[in-house]
Amino acid sequence: MTVADEIIGIYGKRGAESYFGERVSVTEHGLQAAWFAQQEGAATCLVVAALLHDIGHLVDDVPDDFADWTLDQQHERIGAAWLARRFGIEVSDPVRLHVPAKRYLCATEPDYFRNLSPASVRTLQLQGGPMPATEIAAFERELYFRDAVRVRRWDDRAKIADLEVPDLSAYRTLIETHTKNP
Repeated sequence: MTVADEIIGIYGKRGAESYFGERVSVTEHGLQAAWFAQQEGAATCLVVAALLHDIGHLVDDVPDDFADWTLDQQHERIGAAWLARRFGIEVSDPVRLHVPAKRYLCATEPDYFRNLSPASVRTLQLQGGPMPATEIAAFERELYFRDAVRVRRWDDRAKIADLEVPDLSAYRTLIETHTKNP
């Protein structure tokens, strides 16, 4: 089984679930994020990161009902660890950093917070809120912090009901191109 087969299987099994308080499924959310990345001419490794940025929700058990979330699910760390076994750091690190990127943007861009969806505001509270100044400098020292900010912005946009984008199979070759052991 290839990595692309494994990913397509995971999304096929759990990806049709609602994306935690949003009007799209988990699969639709990832596909939209990847599509936005492609529309901006992002490097292919970032397209893959955008596509898979929430895979941590699918490879770990999380409460089905968003109202039951009382703790941060750490999906970015779970997903990044899963991805790091299959991809290089240029894919896994932007995923690991996409939640800190939300906290960073809330702290550094005055208008960012008001554009978050209600579900993102709720998870922001669970994730620690806007980043304090002491964390901002450390975040900016991360090698892939700029890429994580880009993934975050695509993540924020990728919540449009009924947006037509390519399906998961359209990314099979791109996924395989970036795997450690294709």
